[in-house]
Amino acid sequence: MTTGLLFPGQGAQAVGMGVDLVRAFPVAGETFAAADAALGYPLSEICFDGPAERLTATEVCQPAILTMSVAAWRVAREHGLEADLVMGHSLGEYSALVAAGAIDFEEAVRLVAERGAAMQDAGRRRPGAMAALIGVDDAAAVALASRAGDVWAANFNCPGQVVVSGSVEGVDRLMEHAEQDGVRVTRLAVSGAFHTPLMAPAADRLAPALDAWAPTDPEPAFLSTTTCAVEPATRLREVLLEQLTSPVRFGDAVEAALDRGVDRFVELGPGRVLSGLVRRVRRGVETVSVSGPDDLAKLVA
Repeated sequence: MTTGLLFPGQGAQAVGMGVDLVRAFPVAGETFAAADAALGYPLSEICFDGPAERLTATEVCQPAILTMSVAAWRVAREHGLEADLVMGHSLGEYSALVAAGAIDFEEAVRLVAERGAAMQDAGRRRPGAMAALIGVDDAAAVALASRAGDVWAANFNCPGQVVVSGSVEGVDRLMEHAEQDGVRVTRLAVSGAFHTPLMAPAADRLAPALDAWAPTDPEPAFLSTTTCAVEPATRLREVLLEQLTSPVRFGDAVEAALDRGVDRFVELGPGRVLSGLVRRVRRGVETVSVSGPDDLAKLVA
């Protein structure tokens, strides 16, 4: 069996995430404590107790999901999980790189906190919006975005699900066009035009922090969901900057992982969204989601 690890991105957070893991496994508690120390504020308390509004803020949400994901991975590793490849959805690429040994966890927490703050600031300067289009192919989604103007396809998640992103006015126009065309569309609860050229200021702000990082070659292999290619250490800074203004091609990346022989995907962190997307890409492929103690039995089932 060839196993690929999946790590979720922003939007997977939920108040209470990690509580059961911390109560059951010391390594999870150590992970949250290390994040608190690295950030200088009690991230763990926000994860465990909320309030939801604080946890949802981009600058908090991103290190929170990273910490929860790495805690779940460390617990699963103690229970025998081994991997041949790692992937992440946007923010989740940082979690994947921790699992691949390319970056220390504490450094990743600080980088992601800066990333979240940079994206939040870019969203304040130029408010944006995102919306999910359901039941349309990639070409139709791109055409709708082009027709609306100031909107781009941001997440190619799986066949029939594309997320678009852009200015508030542009997304408003796109939603009107989609409804006129009979296309299902749902606005997402975000305040920035993520994965579009409107995030260029965030990339400019994040660049110095990434330049100060000295990545090591990922082991196991890291498959980028931006480039859909296995990327070495020498490319990681460039890839992590590029992802801020480029679409996430999760469905294509899953296909690339399948082509490399992956026949089981293990999702680590809050939620089960990525496992569902994988099954939309390839029916019947084995998926396992690990976010709490009760999920560990699935690893050896």
